Amino acid sequence: MREAADILFGGGEEMRFDELILARRSVRKYQAKAVEAEKLQALIEAVRMAPSASNAQPWKLIVVDDPAIKEKVARATFSGAVPFNKFVLEAPVIAVLAVEKHSALTQVVGWLKGRPFYLMDIGIAAAHFCLQATELGLGTCMLGWFDEAEVKKILHVPRAIRVGLLITLGYEAENLPVHAKVRKAAEVMSSRNSYEPPRAVAHLDLPPMRVGGFKVQVQQE
Repeated sequence: MREAADILFGGGEEMRFDELILARRSVRKYQAKAVEAEKLQALIEAVRMAPSASNAQPWKLIVVDDPAIKEKVARATFSGAVPFNKFVLEAPVIAVLAVEKHSALTQVVGWLKGRPFYLMDIGIAAAHFCLQATELGLGTCMLGWFDEAEVKKILHVPRAIRVGLLITLGYEAENLPVHAKVRKAAEVMSSRNSYEPPRAVAHLDLPPMRVGGFKVQVQQE
């Protein structure tokens, strides 16, 4: 099987960062193949090295790869009324990011400024995890919908600790279609030197651009 990065960029050579962020995508279909211990360790290291406010590192990464425990956690991400996360059952690994406490100073500053620094930090750590996984030829999908109380019960997470995010991990299923990313146009999502209100941008049929040997059709909204 060709890995996602090989499909996108036509080879196993080392990717530039712009190629890596293009290759990363949310994967919702997985092979029944275990993730190697050395790759799991590389992912742990990627999260460990993530930056955080005041270097508080307010996370505990729980790697769930025991099949019985993993199935219980997977079943806590969907229900009969909300079935869209059933694919989680296929993933051989679920990474759980629990939120540890910030330093007292960071908590006070966050409260005074109304900025939940821990959420920013968890997001950065999750991005590190997913980008490292992509570089290793693995697929991921971040999950915000889950029964937090049930996940905490399964994993013996203390009552005072929150579970911020779940991430599925594994080798993506063979022959998954590769779609171009659909993003807002640069002139809509950015400005220079001052804030500019969002404005409607007419759809433009732009010619495909080539990134790392992969032809991408840019779509504007």
